[in-house]
Amino acid sequence: MKVAFVYSIHTQLYTAIMHHIFKKQLHKILLLAVSTAVLAACNSAPPSSTTTSSDKPAATTTTAQSAPTDKKAKQDIRVQLPFLKQSLDAPLIWAIEKGYFAEEGLNVSYERGFGNADTISKLGTGKYDIGFSDIYNAMEFNDKNPNDKILAVAMYQNKAPFSIVTFKANGIKTPADLVGKKMGAPAGDGPRKLFPLFAKEVKIAPDSVTWDTMEPKLRETFLLQGKVDAVSGFYTSVIPSLIKGGKTMDDIQIFFYDEFGLDFYGNGILVKQDFLTKNPEAIKAFLKAYFRGMQEVVKDPTAALDLVVSTDQSKLMDRDAEKLRLKLAIERMYVTSEVEAAGFGGVDMKRLEKSIAQTVEGFKLKPVTAADVFTDKFLPAKEQRMVPLASDRKPLL
Repeated sequence: MKVAFVYSIHTQLYTAIMHHIFKKQLHKILLLAVSTAVLAACNSAPPSSTTTSSDKPAATTTTAQSAPTDKKAKQDIRVQLPFLKQSLDAPLIWAIEKGYFAEEGLNVSYERGFGNADTISKLGTGKYDIGFSDIYNAMEFNDKNPNDKILAVAMYQNKAPFSIVTFKANGIKTPADLVGKKMGAPAGDGPRKLFPLFAKEVKIAPDSVTWDTMEPKLRETFLLQGKVDAVSGFYTSVIPSLIKGGKTMDDIQIFFYDEFGLDFYGNGILVKQDFLTKNPEAIKAFLKAYFRGMQEVVKDPTAALDLVVSTDQSKLMDRDAEKLRLKLAIERMYVTSEVEAAGFGGVDMKRLEKSIAQTVEGFKLKPVTAADVFTDKFLPAKEQRMVPLASDRKPLL
């Protein structure tokens, strides 16, 4: 009897102890389950677009987990500029520095160019994905490489900066006064190659002038030193250099090609047909971000200019020269009546057809149509690339 009683006591005590342990373990299991569920919910929630001090621990965790995915999602795009980085490249620089390309899933890098023809050549080799150059040199490339064509997907310069520049002191007041004069330009200069068409429009013989050939960096020096009477070139390059050389705008005489029957488009955003076929969404994303940058440059050109200068690692960029260059570009190339009506990037097909026909004649190429060298199907919707209202634009200071 005594043994049975003791056994009963031990059994009750054992049961009580095991019940206590079970409850304690169950509590731990439930607590662990709840903690796991909360942690999983926190990690799966989308990150906030705004980070505050109280969000820092969670933001750090989210960034650490999502960063590899974001990096993998961004597509690298290699761009070659037409020349050295200048204020003319402000829309691209703005879109990079402000994260517009990143927002579109692109990682855009760029390198300086060595002239429009060189940019076309390197784009043709596949070294770059996008080139900023003119369709007229592209037409020449396509003529020689019919199975490896280059196409413009946007025109960011609505007017070409083609011109002949001289000094009023040289006695050249009209294009007719060029007869018998010595002109200078690099061998591959676009306006020089188109001079026979200019001469035709102003009714002088193309061979009524003589030409001196020099390196691009010496063109303005030759004019300043009187070695030539006039030069052909992009006025956005020639004029700032002459001003820097001590001349004033009152000293300079400019014959703009677009005022003498050669109403050409300027530089565009060019790609190889093969790249375009394989990467249509990347092209759309690039143009959307680029023209968003263009809109901001037109809105606040001073901020855009300062941003470009701040990214110049050489620290040799002359702000005054770049200011004049950007002023000329905005007033004559970026914002025109055509752009005001139709938005950045597009073209008037009749105008383009005419300039293409003139190029075919001037460069002695096989006939092509506008559709052979330009497409607008990758441009953003018109409302996304309109020129900012005049009331929203700040002056360039």
